[in-house]
Amino acid sequence: MNSVHDMGGMDGFGPVRPEPNEPPFHAQWEGRVLALQRAMGYAGGWTIDQSRASLEAMDPIVYLSSSYYKKWLIALEHRIRARGLVDADELAAGRSLRAGKKLDRKYSLTNVAAMKRGEFARPATAEPRFAPGDRVRTRNLNPHTHTRLPRYARDKSGTVEAIRGCHVYPDSAAIGAGENPQWLYTVAFPARELWGDDADPSITISIEAFEPYLKPA
Repeated sequence: MNSVHDMGGMDGFGPVRPEPNEPPFHAQWEGRVLALQRAMGYAGGWTIDQSRASLEAMDPIVYLSSSYYKKWLIALEHRIRARGLVDADELAAGRSLRAGKKLDRKYSLTNVAAMKRGEFARPATAEPRFAPGDRVRTRNLNPHTHTRLPRYARDKSGTVEAIRGCHVYPDSAAIGAGENPQWLYTVAFPARELWGDDADPSITISIEAFEPYLKPA
């Protein structure tokens, strides 16, 4: 999706200024948003790629004017409404107005230990098409849905550095089209290939790219 979230290589947003001794949360509600996000993920409401896609689909003005956890909250509200888990009047009231719907799993304090990062590696159904050292070119993709290939690295020539295994393909998982496991590679690009002749020639940029993003150079 070519939306404002894909900022890699864009100018005009000012310098990044890290906050010294930044706390995990700047307000109590941010921690609650994180807890809600994790709980709904455990309950099987959606995949991580569907979660990312809902952030990317946000109105650009809202996206740019919202804090990190406010984006999470807006996207979370969108997902639970889209899946019929709550209605607009319940969000406005701040409480349930009718019986809830059952999900695949129930999250409780007794299974906090089960909360961990998902495992996305999957058995391969074919041999990898590329090997370390192969020259490849990224495809010029412009999908209307989620993809992990950034705009700045599309239609660019690079070299495969490593094979990272076979994993759930985000572009399929984000639209509910199944896991569709694909080989994942680390691909390195000279800075000038990505940014032009004014880029520092001593810099190399590496990205993780799924096999459908690549073709032989």
